[in-house]
Amino acid sequence: MLTPDLLVAAYRAGAFPMADPDDGDRVGWYAPDPRAVLPLDAFHVPKTLARTVRAGRFRVTTDTAFEAVVRACAAPAPGREETWISDEIVAAYTALHEHGLAHSVECWTDGPEGARFAGGLYGVALGGAFFGESMVSRERDASKVALVWLVRRLRAGGFVLLDTQMSTPHLARFGVVEIPRAEYERRLDTALAVRADWHALDAAGGAG
Repeated sequence: MLTPDLLVAAYRAGAFPMADPDDGDRVGWYAPDPRAVLPLDAFHVPKTLARTVRAGRFRVTTDTAFEAVVRACAAPAPGREETWISDEIVAAYTALHEHGLAHSVECWTDGPEGARFAGGLYGVALGGAFFGESMVSRERDASKVALVWLVRRLRAGGFVLLDTQMSTPHLARFGVVEIPRAEYERRLDTALAVRADWHALDAAGGAG
């Protein structure tokens, strides 16, 4: 059974869980080699996305709808009818969020009928490391805007490692690189010793 303590121990060891929908949602543990990371000092924002962020198309919040973000990430999508985010994983990460160690960034569009969820992301924060878990877009560019605000928050809080686990062509556009597992473990050990502050951007009056 997944528990907050088990999740924390796994992340500290460089591993993360995924459920296998073809095996009754049995949870397995993964530690890819190479490992994908997004260097915070080399984060690249494409010009079109930068314009979207400046235009304020989405209202960005943090930790206001954590479980809803996780469930949105788990929902079937075109080309992906099954997911590694099982009910057990939803419950475990929601519990970790209640312990203050898992966080979400949400994007909203506000209209006459109220706020509508447009997309977001979630992950785990330990020391100066943030482990990105999943992203979702209900509207174009919403998850990308959430990523921009995530990086701003991590930079403001003194984080030194953003782990994206595996690389994709989509993530590579933002500067994600792959590093050998031994190098990842070295960076992880350094990051875990850092006292970062997830809420520093709030104190500075930043959005998100």
